[in-house]
Amino acid sequence: MTTKTKARKFRIRRTSGAHPLDAPVAGGTGGGTAGARPSQAAPGAGSGHDGAARPNAAPRSAPQGGDNSDHQPPHSGEVASAREVSVADDIDAIRQEGLTGRQLRMARRMAQKHGLAPTSDFDAIRLLRAKGIDPFQRTRMLELVSPNGNRSGDAQGGGQRVQLPQTVPTARTQLPSTEVGSAERRATEIMEIQRDIGRRRRRKLALLMSRLAVFVFLPTFVAGYYFYAIATPMYTTKTEFLILTADGMGTGMGAGLLRGTSFATSQDSIATQSYLESKDAMLRLDADMGFRAHFSQDWIDPIQRLDKDASTEKAYKLYSKYVSLGYDPTEGVIRMELSTADPELSRRFSEKLIEYAEERVDQLSQEKRLDAVKTAEKSLEEAKAERRAAQERMVTLQESSILDPEGEIANIRALIQNVELQLQEKELALNTQLNNARPNSAKVEALQSQIEVLRAELAKQQARLTQATEKTSSLASQTAAIQMAQADLATADMILQSALEAKRQSEIEANKQVRYLTVSVHPVASEDPSYPRSFENTVVAFLIFAGIYLMISLTASILREQVSS
Repeated sequence: MTTKTKARKFRIRRTSGAHPLDAPVAGGTGGGTAGARPSQAAPGAGSGHDGAARPNAAPRSAPQGGDNSDHQPPHSGEVASAREVSVADDIDAIRQEGLTGRQLRMARRMAQKHGLAPTSDFDAIRLLRAKGIDPFQRTRMLELVSPNGNRSGDAQGGGQRVQLPQTVPTARTQLPSTEVGSAERRATEIMEIQRDIGRRRRRKLALLMSRLAVFVFLPTFVAGYYFYAIATPMYTTKTEFLILTADGMGTGMGAGLLRGTSFATSQDSIATQSYLESKDAMLRLDADMGFRAHFSQDWIDPIQRLDKDASTEKAYKLYSKYVSLGYDPTEGVIRMELSTADPELSRRFSEKLIEYAEERVDQLSQEKRLDAVKTAEKSLEEAKAERRAAQERMVTLQESSILDPEGEIANIRALIQNVELQLQEKELALNTQLNNARPNSAKVEALQSQIEVLRAELAKQQARLTQATEKTSSLASQTAAIQMAQADLATADMILQSALEAKRQSEIEANKQVRYLTVSVHPVASEDPSYPRSFENTVVAFLIFAGIYLMISLTASILREQVSS
């Protein structure tokens, strides 16, 4: 695509002898080209409206004077042709129209865009009108420049574009008709409109019913036929059981706060439920009772039948479908529903799963009891070993040194004091015998012998006292070691006592943590099948297909509206 070319700008110079009709050209690109071409004459002179060129005429008076034949006589020897005279007359007529400078500039630019070569702005208007182009028509840029690079005024398709106003054909009547319709005609037309509306409504209703029949009613009929005629009946066995804990013997303020509620065994109940819903329980049930073999029988319908070479994941998916467990935290009850094609086999499967649950509960409580007592027993053994070591150390120190030097010195002093008292008594008794006139020799000798023995004992005890006093300073370190050994022994005794108390308490708590499973609703074989629920399942299938159709229809309508808008 080519862009519009820029028009050249021209300036008109006014002179004192200008023609009165040239006043509208002031300020524009003018009727003359004195500003752009100094050597060229004005439009009147250049086009030769009064003959040929005037080499001897003044260069400025001729362009601004308009028709010079009215003011100056023609020069001799100048002869103008009929074509030049007609061109000059046309330019004079255009000049007398009183065009503005803006209109003249528009005419020159349009002439240049159409490939014309005017000598002045008035000549540009003449050339454009000669080609049938209105120079003052408001033309958009897209009309001036065509996609193939040709200008809008150029010939296209072998013809020229006509931009002048065209005549309106009068053969066709454009006025409103004066004919007045009758009431019967209006009623007939209204009836035709109503019939057309009814036909369109019936056609749309027929299309809607056909779509509903294909996308909603037919799939619902197929689903209902399967539920009523093909689906294998399944018998459900319901079981309820709960996990209880042993009543504790505690009598404290918070001992029985949670006892007797479902929150005391909620973790065990949730763990048991998770185990029964796991793949491990399914594999054990398959190994013990033949779960996969039962659902792989040929008389079960193809949708519910399990392939004989099916993988474990497919078998577990079927197990999750037909074994449903739910835990009620407010009551602590686990409810289990198990469905099979044989009612008696469903009851046996339920009993087997309850046995698995009992084993799992026993394992959980046993682990809790072992964990509670194991730590207490280990602490008790360590306390016993520490007390035994402290006692052995105390015995060793007692054997190698005096147990209590101060006590021994006190004992020696007490013994010395006793011996002195006895010695004093014996001496008094001897003096009493000797004061008699005739003393008894036997008694005197006995008293003298006792006095000698007491003196010897007194000397011995005094010697021991001296030795004990001397050893007191050297036995200070041994006394400190003995005191530390006694303190360690006392600490070991306290630790042993605490360990014994902790072991006894842990055994009590372990007895409280005993869990056992009790069955509140035993499994009983069902006589009537529970699944499939033909009517309910058919209604659900209808609602599903209708919802899908409605969603697709709304989506298509919205997309159609967005595309058409």
